[in-house]
Amino acid sequence: MLPNNSNLTARIQQSIISPPVPTICFFLYMVFTIDFFIRISARIPGVSSIRPTLILVGIISLLLVFNLGRLKEKFQTPTGKILGILFVYIIITIPFVKWPGSVLRENIPDFIRAIVFFYFTLLIVDTNNRLRWFLFIFIGCQTFRVLEPLYLNLTEGYWGSSTYMGGTAHNRLAGGPYDVINGNELGFVIVTLVPFLHYFMIKKSWFIKLIYFSLLGMLLWALVLTMSRGALIALLVVAWFIFKNSTRKPLLIVVAICISIGGWSQMSDIQKDRYLSLTGADVRGAGSASGRVSGIAGELELAMNYPAFGHGVGTTAEAKYHKLGRTQASHSLYAELIIEIGIIGFFIFMRFLYVIYMNLKRIKELIKKSSESDELAEKISFEKDLVLAMTACFWMYVVYSINYWGLSVYYWYLFGGLCAVTTLLIERKATSIDLEQEDKAKGTL
Repeated sequence: MLPNNSNLTARIQQSIISPPVPTICFFLYMVFTIDFFIRISARIPGVSSIRPTLILVGIISLLLVFNLGRLKEKFQTPTGKILGILFVYIIITIPFVKWPGSVLRENIPDFIRAIVFFYFTLLIVDTNNRLRWFLFIFIGCQTFRVLEPLYLNLTEGYWGSSTYMGGTAHNRLAGGPYDVINGNELGFVIVTLVPFLHYFMIKKSWFIKLIYFSLLGMLLWALVLTMSRGALIALLVVAWFIFKNSTRKPLLIVVAICISIGGWSQMSDIQKDRYLSLTGADVRGAGSASGRVSGIAGELELAMNYPAFGHGVGTTAEAKYHKLGRTQASHSLYAELIIEIGIIGFFIFMRFLYVIYMNLKRIKELIKKSSESDELAEKISFEKDLVLAMTACFWMYVVYSINYWGLSVYYWYLFGGLCAVTTLLIERKATSIDLEQEDKAKGTL
């Protein structure tokens, strides 16, 4: 079932023998995850002043150091190696960037809070039950982040953000009062949820399916209210992969048409103009759509001021202020990488994304080989649905990153850790079955 690779087999055999990290590590990581996304500390007066997320990062990291002996092999995974190279590169090039002081004083904490999602996921989510719990908590947190502002919008008229179209400010739905995400970021959260909810719920009982379709309707309406054009494009990417893997393509086409007609009929004129601006039509919002493209081009030009090592992690807004006279987040991850960590860092990060892609490819190969063993196929049925969701999510991230920053944002790091963990767990199951079969064969001799 596994390729004849003695080094790989030895490593997986060792992972089978090595016990998981203590439960307290996993518990604290889940607390960190909930606090990071739901912002529990911001909801309780005075708690945020003690920096609980950074304290949790410190405690979890210390516990992992005490268990380093059983974790060394995981650092040698391809994803672990390349991200380690990126981290070391960023640290050793701080003296050579444009604004090292800003990196050290203000920006490193955000980068650390993002990158730890990779390491904590890789090192702590080390059993099948922990993987399921982690996904349940992650998906639950993201669902709450969408439903909270949607509920407040329906009951209290809450919006959270606005955009200028035709010289007038118009409301857009953003994250809840305690959240820190704008309309585009809320749209990103919504589109991230869709493939996971779809593949984890669509094959279940009719009651679960009813919950899924109810959630999907609320998510799509929330997406309309965000007026996020980038998120709409990202949704089309996810929809394509769902359609591609479906055995009921005609039904999906009919459903998509009905949803499109129903959604369009409920949109306001402003919302319609916002989405029509994607087509190049002469409507309100067309200027901001073309401005987004020119903004990315301007960022690439800005990046060429310090192309070798960049301006420093988290300094895109500062670099724009000195060039444009105003602070503004990056329009694109790919431009942001060159601005902040230079061309060398850009290629290291691209290598990180490539390794994630290869992990997904590896998972698909293992799932394909599982057809040779009924026992393995039964054991990885959950992972089959997970990899379908992750594949759609991966390509959606690739596309959305054209329109979204991300070097100091969690999503690529968490996703990379999730892919690495899933690969290891499937390899562990396959190797375990192989070893059992070998033992049985020896016993019959």
